[in-house]
Amino acid sequence: MATTNDLKNGITLNLDGQLWTVVEFQHVKPGKGGAFVRTRLKNVLSGKVVDRTFNAGVKVDVASVDKREMQYLYREGEDFVFMDTQDYDQPHIPASVVGDAANYLLEEQTVTVAFNEGVPLYLDLPAAVELTVRQTDPGLQGDRSTGGTKPATLETGAQVHVPLFITTGERVKVDTRTGEYLGRA
Repeated sequence: MATTNDLKNGITLNLDGQLWTVVEFQHVKPGKGGAFVRTRLKNVLSGKVVDRTFNAGVKVDVASVDKREMQYLYREGEDFVFMDTQDYDQPHIPASVVGDAANYLLEEQTVTVAFNEGVPLYLDLPAAVELTVRQTDPGLQGDRSTGGTKPATLETGAQVHVPLFITTGERVKVDTRTGEYLGRA
């Protein structure tokens, strides 16, 4: 248990049986009345962001979130198998937890996996990854109706819009948060 005075960005709270991460907080002391803490919270599982206000000094339940470095090994049915780089444990993480991160996962890639009481919550990928273009059509000179981009399929199966000069077999950098092309690798 902690109080609202102990809140920091990134801390995870257990409110009403759900896990919320503090995105930002602000202690407010108005001219009259008691102080309060204005927070912006993000739901760990759904990603929903809400604003919530607490009175100063109110006790809040801090959830223990264990973040571990893990290496992606392979996919087994609907599950993804990872290996803990510390104790070599190999947990199976459901596809629902991995979510869109599956579009940027390569075998032997290291990611951070967050657990709460042994239950996997989410994956933290690096901001950008380097992937090989598996298939893309050749860019035609003078084809500018689409803003100078064309669709490309990456080695993980993800679809990304790349500039016309990118060819099949090239390595490109992709932003894992937005899925946008960042440049050649």
